[in-house]
Amino acid sequence: MHPGIALTVIAACQLMVVLDATIVNIALPHIKDALSFSTTDLSWVLSAYTLTFGGLLLLGGRAGDILGRRRVFMAGILVFTLASLLGGFAQEPWQLLAARALQGVGGAIASPTSLALITTTFPEGPERNRAFGVFAAVSAGGGAIGLLAGGMLTEWLDWRWVFFVNVPIGVLIAFLAPRCIAESERHPGRFDIAGALTSTLGMASLVYGFIRASEEGWRDALTLSSFGAAVLLLVAFALVESRAREPITPLRMFADRNRAGTYVIMLSLAAAMFGMFFFIVLFVQNVLGYTPIRAGLAFLPVTVAIITGAGLSQRLLPTFGPKPFMVAGAAITGGGVLWLSFIDAGTQYVSGILAPMLLFGFGMGLNFVTLTLTAVSGVAPHEAGAASGLLNAAQQVGGSLGLSILVTVFGTASRDEAQRQVPSFLAQATPEQQAAFAKTHEMPPPWGDHVLTEGISTAFLAGVGMAALALLTALAVIRVRKSDLEALSGTAGAAGPVA
Repeated sequence: MHPGIALTVIAACQLMVVLDATIVNIALPHIKDALSFSTTDLSWVLSAYTLTFGGLLLLGGRAGDILGRRRVFMAGILVFTLASLLGGFAQEPWQLLAARALQGVGGAIASPTSLALITTTFPEGPERNRAFGVFAAVSAGGGAIGLLAGGMLTEWLDWRWVFFVNVPIGVLIAFLAPRCIAESERHPGRFDIAGALTSTLGMASLVYGFIRASEEGWRDALTLSSFGAAVLLLVAFALVESRAREPITPLRMFADRNRAGTYVIMLSLAAAMFGMFFFIVLFVQNVLGYTPIRAGLAFLPVTVAIITGAGLSQRLLPTFGPKPFMVAGAAITGGGVLWLSFIDAGTQYVSGILAPMLLFGFGMGLNFVTLTLTAVSGVAPHEAGAASGLLNAAQQVGGSLGLSILVTVFGTASRDEAQRQVPSFLAQATPEQQAAFAKTHEMPPPWGDHVLTEGISTAFLAGVGMAALALLTALAVIRVRKSDLEALSGTAGAAGPVA
């Protein structure tokens, strides 16, 4: 067994899972046109993945402990690979969404197990520390790689290749894993299937309710039914977890105000982050006319800003403690979203998009390491995985929920703006444009650009509210001292959330 090959296999799995959170973003406008998604329904291409990934993440980690980490790791990779193949061949919107949900299941099984495999594959000391460093670097850089890869594959080949590209990588990982990674010792335990299903289905119902409301209104029967189902499922989840012998989400984790506060902050900031990526991708390609590759390059500065903020907070955390970084990070992130809310059809990239995105990214970077360390502060060693796993789940689920809320705001605002633009459009449109409008209900530029940007601008105002919730939580709830984090200062990189 060669340690270098083993680390390559583990890191490749993490890269594939992390990369898939962003590689699809750049292809969204092309997926929308090819499969006839509405703009609001298009958000499900992201949410279907993040909901199942976040909802089943802790169950995936538990499965590795009980059934053997290598076995579960390979199962997750094979599920993810099969789902990617199905997504690439999708001909209808529901087929793609089902494949994305299945991808999330595979990612939730493989990702936590890949991190745990490092501890069983590499001996404690410098060798394990180097492996954790590689894992953390892949987690941090995967988002940027995904943006570039998504742009290149979409422009040079086809949007379907953002899914097909995972197939040969997944097959190779599944082939090498049993040959270079030893199986871990199996530990007795129970699967909290009921907790995982009620939480995931409850959040999915909540997200569906918001997206449905954006198209059909708040009085729609299915909208109200979705919200009702969400309430019942989430209450059932709380009851299940309070009585389970081995709960997937230990509710005692929320008893500590600092830990509970970090989950709220991460959920709120992730909500703003997912919305920012979703809407700016649509803006730069549909309004500014960027090619997919240029759109991917346009987002790279955000990744640099996140890494810069994370590095700064990690160096200065022992001096100032976590709270100043949480407060400053939430405030700076909110400032970036507020700046983006001034977007309109005449906004240019450098003056109106790049600068606020850099501000946004730097603020997010200040929080990633800080939130991770605070989440595991004061936790017993055997529960550190659950505490950091909950933070990752909060990021994924918060992103899905926040995106659905922003999409609801976008749908209402853009629909109102479209009604204002219709008389002007019909008075000036050619017969061909009028015929196309009757079929799709979408107006071409410049009318369509005004409709899109009005919806985006209003959605970003809702994003400011989410960042404000994170700021208020940091100010009023967090009480952790810098001395509480001293023993944990070297663990942030490996366990941190996916940016």
